[in-house]
Amino acid sequence: MAEREFDVVLFGATGFTGTLVAEYLAERRPAGTRWAVAGRDAARLRALRDRVGEVGVVEADVSDAAAMRRLAESARVVITTVGPYIRYGEPLVAACAAAGTDYVDLTGEPEFVDRMYLAHHATAERTGARIVHACGFDAIPADLGAHYTVGQMPEDVPIRMRGYLTASGRPSGGTFDTVLTNFARSRQAAQAHRERRRLEPADRSRRVRGDAGRPGYDKAIGRWVLPLPTIDPQIVVRSARALPRYGPDFSYGHFAALRNPLVLGGIAAGAAGAMVLAKAGPTRRALRRLVPTGSGPSPERQARSWFRVRFVAESGGHRVVTEVTGGDPGYGQTSKMLAESALCLAHDQLPETAGQVTTAVAMGDALRARLSNAGMTFRVVS
Repeated sequence: MAEREFDVVLFGATGFTGTLVAEYLAERRPAGTRWAVAGRDAARLRALRDRVGEVGVVEADVSDAAAMRRLAESARVVITTVGPYIRYGEPLVAACAAAGTDYVDLTGEPEFVDRMYLAHHATAERTGARIVHACGFDAIPADLGAHYTVGQMPEDVPIRMRGYLTASGRPSGGTFDTVLTNFARSRQAAQAHRERRRLEPADRSRRVRGDAGRPGYDKAIGRWVLPLPTIDPQIVVRSARALPRYGPDFSYGHFAALRNPLVLGGIAAGAAGAMVLAKAGPTRRALRRLVPTGSGPSPERQARSWFRVRFVAESGGHRVVTEVTGGDPGYGQTSKMLAESALCLAHDQLPETAGQVTTAVAMGDALRARLSNAGMTFRVVS
């Protein structure tokens, strides 16, 4: 793809998260990286260019298939922050798969990921495109953290692993909208997951599975825990299925960890209530007004936010504890993770992969090194 006009194109660059990614790329991209910002509002793109400096501008609307094709054909890697992806994401995935263009996004939507696998994985395998979803807080800390933890374990042994999340932060309007969309489409998501499992090839020589877990007190970390039905454990399990290093028998569970059981109960009750209310259009629209699209936490709030994921892996008598830590999970760290994922695909020597792949499979240690250099911490606790 040396003849492509740009190394990286950022689609959705003028949104809340897109602007953070653009600012990060403007400051941290390697010298010589050819990049552009893209979206449907040319005036806002030019204003962003004037603020961040030397960058190309590409006008493109997700509803225009020809524009999506031109965008994909202009770049080696495309970043998109335009969600909810189940509404707006497929045209760009399709264009990148057809053009052999690497693609990264921020989706935390399991239904979207499964439907893109069903519709475009085979095309991307044929053209050599690497379609890498969930390159933000969903699900890089879990995916690369599990990959790092497996590297501390003996080879060819069964591994039982759990990830425990603690965090402080506030969502943007776009993230809140995505959560409500996930709640509203739980039935469609389950159907897409079943269709994917029927189509995916199975490796009968190894056993890889998710650990649903249950709420309660967990002695392993001395906290009250709540299973998190997010995309993170699904991504970790897919990495484990693709990489033999995870051993002959691997399981993974993903949990929120809290000191106070009353807080845990409140979170569970609030999520259950929101899931019920999101099923109906009028109440879902009312909920969306609580955190309007385009809004987000202030820079001061972002500066106070943080996350930690602690991993406990066991195999017989062998036990390893690791953790991944960083700053503001939703925006400061997410923009960093997304930008570094694109730069990794554009510039680093990586394994030969194609089709829909996870961050651990596509980038693994190379992306972890980039994120460590950018301020995230991966370490062995014990």
